[in-house]
Amino acid sequence: MSDTDVVVVGSGLAGLVATAELADAGKRVVLLEQEPEATFGGQAWWSFGGLFLVDSPEQRRLRVRDSLELARQDWFGTAAFDRPEDHWPRQWAEAYLQFAAGEKRAWLREQGVGFFPVVGWAERGGYTATGHGNSVPRFHIVWGTGPGIVEPFARRVRAAVDRGLVELRFRHRVTSLVVTGGTVTGVRGEVLEPSDAARGEASSRTAVGDFELAAQAVVVTSGGIGGNHDLVRRNWPARLGPAPQRLLSGVPAHVDGLMLQATEDAGAHLVNRDRMWHYTEGIANHSPVWARHGIRILPGPSSLWLDATGQRLPVPLFPGFDTLGTLAHIGQTGYEHTWFVSTKKIVEKEFALSGSEQNPDLTGRDLKLLLGRVRSGVSAPVQAFLDRGEDFVTATTLPELVAGMNRITGGAPEIALETVHHEVVARDREVDHPFTKDLQLTAIRGARGYLGDKLIRVAPPHRLLDPEAGPLIAVRLNLLTRKTLGGLETDLSGRVLRADGGGPFPGLYAAGEASGFGGGGMHGYRSLEGTFLGGCLFSGRVAGRALAAAL
Repeated sequence: MSDTDVVVVGSGLAGLVATAELADAGKRVVLLEQEPEATFGGQAWWSFGGLFLVDSPEQRRLRVRDSLELARQDWFGTAAFDRPEDHWPRQWAEAYLQFAAGEKRAWLREQGVGFFPVVGWAERGGYTATGHGNSVPRFHIVWGTGPGIVEPFARRVRAAVDRGLVELRFRHRVTSLVVTGGTVTGVRGEVLEPSDAARGEASSRTAVGDFELAAQAVVVTSGGIGGNHDLVRRNWPARLGPAPQRLLSGVPAHVDGLMLQATEDAGAHLVNRDRMWHYTEGIANHSPVWARHGIRILPGPSSLWLDATGQRLPVPLFPGFDTLGTLAHIGQTGYEHTWFVSTKKIVEKEFALSGSEQNPDLTGRDLKLLLGRVRSGVSAPVQAFLDRGEDFVTATTLPELVAGMNRITGGAPEIALETVHHEVVARDREVDHPFTKDLQLTAIRGARGYLGDKLIRVAPPHRLLDPEAGPLIAVRLNLLTRKTLGGLETDLSGRVLRADGGGPFPGLYAAGEASGFGGGGMHGYRSLEGTFLGGCLFSGRVAGRALAAAL
C-alpha cells in the first residue's frame, strides 16, 4: 500500500509546478522539504525574475524582430552539444524553444504573471552568427521578480493542501530512495529539528527522527550544487582553468547536491556534471543572508574590464557578452578577480543588481520607485554598495582610484598606475571621434540603437576621465557560484534514466536544476540567460503532467 500517489522532493519552483500539475489532475502528493517553511519557493524567490521568451508582444513593441528559427540558431550555437550524453538535452532544448516561442507567455499570463515592458539583452555574444549569444533582446523581467513567479504556483499548491490533495512536510530531509524490484517505491530520510531560520539562512542539521514514505512515484526537484563549494571544485572542468579557491555563493548553503548523490546511488544516470554556470561579476553582499553571500552586478556594456594586473580583457569579453568565456579567460590569468573601471555616469545608468531583494521597485511592483530607473542618479541599492561594499572604490583622480584598488587587494597583485593609465587614455582617445577600431565602443553605439538600452541600460559614450562624468568608480569582481547545468538524465516525459543503460527508471522522475533543467543539461555548455526559471517551469510542468497521465 502506498502512503501517497507521488512524493515530490524539494519545494523550489520546479517542485511547486510539478506538485500543482499533479494535484490539478487529482493525484495525492506529499511535498518534502529539508528547510523550514520560510524557504518555500527555493532559489527562485531570490531571483531577478528573468524569463526567456521568443517573439513576444514586449519585443515587438520595442521593434525587436525575433523568431523561433533565430532563437534555435542562438541556442544551439551557444550550447555546442558534442557528447553522446547530449541526446536528450538536444531534444529538451528543441522542446523548450517551442514552448518559449509558443504557449509559455500565455500560460503564465493565465496565472497572473505580468512582465516589465522593457526587454533586457543578456549574453550578447560578440562572435559570429552561429556562435554564442542572443542575437536580440529576450530577457523578460517578471513584474514582481522572483516572488512574482513563485506566487501563483505556491498559491495553487496551498489551494491543493486545502482540498486535501497535497501534504507539505518541512524539515524532512531525504537521504535515499526506496527501490523494490528495480522500481522506485518511496523515500527514506531524517526529520530535522524545528528551525526558525529565515529564508536563506542556514538551518540546523540535527536529526530528531527518521521517516519512510511509500509512493507510486518520486519526483526529484532538489536543485543543484552551487552552495557546496567543495563539490563545485570537485566537478570544476579544466576548460575553465584551475578550480578557484575563493568563491562567493549566489545560492544558500542548502543547495548542496546531496539529493543528487542519493539519486545516483540508487542507480540513476547523472550526466554532464562538469557543466556549470558561475558568474564573474560577483560582489560581497554588505548585508549577507547566508555564508559568503554574493550579489551579481548585471552590467551594461560600457565599463572598462581589467584583469587583476590592470590589463584590459580581450575582445569580445565585454560586460554582459560572454559569461563563461570570461570565466575561462580569468582562469588563465593566475588570479581569481577582475575589475570594472567606470564613472558615476555609467554606474547610474548601467549597474543593476541580481536578486529580488536588490530590486525593490520591480519586486514590490512600486511604480513610483520604478520611475527612478529612467531618472539620473544612482539607485538606492547600488548606492548602498558604493557606501558599504568591500569591493568598491570611488575617487576623483586615476592615481587615487588605483591606490584604492591596491588597498582592497593588499597589493596581491600590485596594479601599476602606468598600466591602467595607458588603457584608460587609449580608450578615451577613441571616444573623441565618430570612428573607432575599439569594438567595445562599436558595441556600445550599437546597443544604443535599441530603444530599451538607450532608455534605461546604456550610457552615452564618454571619456572615463571626463570630470563631468565622474567621480571614477572601480569594482573588484569575484567569482560567484550559481547554477548546475548538468544533472539527472531524463527523457521528454521527465522520467529519469538508469545508469546501466536499461532505459527509464520505473517510478522515478526529475525536474528543474536537478535534471539540468531537462534531459541532464538542455543548456549544453552555456546559457542564454532567462532560461533557468523557465527551465524549472517547463520541466516541472512536463514531469507533473506526464506522471499524472501515467498513474
